[in-house]
Amino acid sequence: MIATMITIFVLGYLLIAFEHPLRVNKATFALIMSGVLWTVYALFAAPPHIHEEIVMQLGDTCEIVVFLIGAMTIVEHIDNYGGFNAITERIHAKDKRRLMWVLSLVTFFMSAVLDNMTTTIIMVMMLRRLIPTQKERWLFAGIIVIAANSGGAWSPIGDVTTIMLWMSEKVSTGSLVVNLLVPSLVSVIIPVMIATHYVTDGEVMHKSNSGANAQMAVAHPHISKIMLGLGVTGLLFVPVFKTATGLPPFMGMMMSLGMIWLVTEVLISRYHIDPKLGGRVTQAVRHIDMPSILFFLGILMAVSALQQAGVLTDVADSMNNNIHEPYMMTSIIGVLSSIVDNVPLVSACIKMFTGMVDADPVYMSFFVEDGLFWHLLTFCAGVGGSLLIIGSAAGVVAMGIEKIPFFWYLKRITLLAFLGYVAGIVIIWLEDICPYITI
Repeated sequence: MIATMITIFVLGYLLIAFEHPLRVNKATFALIMSGVLWTVYALFAAPPHIHEEIVMQLGDTCEIVVFLIGAMTIVEHIDNYGGFNAITERIHAKDKRRLMWVLSLVTFFMSAVLDNMTTTIIMVMMLRRLIPTQKERWLFAGIIVIAANSGGAWSPIGDVTTIMLWMSEKVSTGSLVVNLLVPSLVSVIIPVMIATHYVTDGEVMHKSNSGANAQMAVAHPHISKIMLGLGVTGLLFVPVFKTATGLPPFMGMMMSLGMIWLVTEVLISRYHIDPKLGGRVTQAVRHIDMPSILFFLGILMAVSALQQAGVLTDVADSMNNNIHEPYMMTSIIGVLSSIVDNVPLVSACIKMFTGMVDADPVYMSFFVEDGLFWHLLTFCAGVGGSLLIIGSAAGVVAMGIEKIPFFWYLKRITLLAFLGYVAGIVIIWLEDICPYITI
């Protein structure tokens, strides 16, 4: 059964990778692969509580999907009101190379406060106002994905995996920032330094909204700024809500969306905004990228089937028994996180390496709270997701918004992400052998 499921996953993954040559949307293959994997698991393993298992996995997946729907709707709503113009007009980078540095650093620090997925949505939407050429936007979007994933690795609320490790008391806030801020920043700086050489010469173009968006911004400029402030506040509210209540982030996102919806209806009624301008939240919902959301649903449910069948746990067990070295194990996990979702990988590692018994006290010291293994795992699982376009939520979102081909990213961005990934691990190693160099 295990061999069959792995074969199905590899075949489905290849079909997703060849989306553009086949001219079939990747969501098609992701949904089919998900259904087939769960069917094989049900028929061959015949677990007694299969219904409860799939509902539990669907619940975990839908938390992320609902969060994504809410975030995309809020960002689309801000854009419909021309809200991002207020930001892009304040970006004073004179050329595209300087713009890449500005966007990557803003993304890096923003994703530490927001999550990397929401940050990517905001930054890629802003990118459309600054870079008119699609293929050039792909390069910038690829760097944004790297910056978003790296920025989420050093903050306890920056990524789902860091939240998991933080809530499981594997890492603490202070130690995480001290030990991973510099490696994460290096993992961005290296790719940006190289990528700037690929940028064509020329000044930054500040593209204005068009159509109904432009009319909205001109007719109601003050409301555009209100929507920008309201939307950003709503997104910032989510991690605060999660920290204060312990409830899942999607609940905070739904509350933010509901409040924005309510305020929008009041403003439309108060200022008699023309419905043709597309100012209602219901109109923003119609324009979010549903194929990408369905792809996300399919790929996460496919990976959850592998997790439920014990494939990911077996991989972690095999690494512990055969490799037995934290740098090598976490480096492999990081590469794997670009192929399968890093959430179940990290979940499997938490379960596998919690309560582990080993005769070597030095090796066991790597697995205490804030031990070397957990810091490496936090960095590698987050940053490693940048190696492939479908290796992270940020990559999937950028792929959906900008229609970035899998193989274009593999050819142009993967090596840059890998160099930053390796450089970050080297910095962690240097911090480990020379603790005084940490910030």
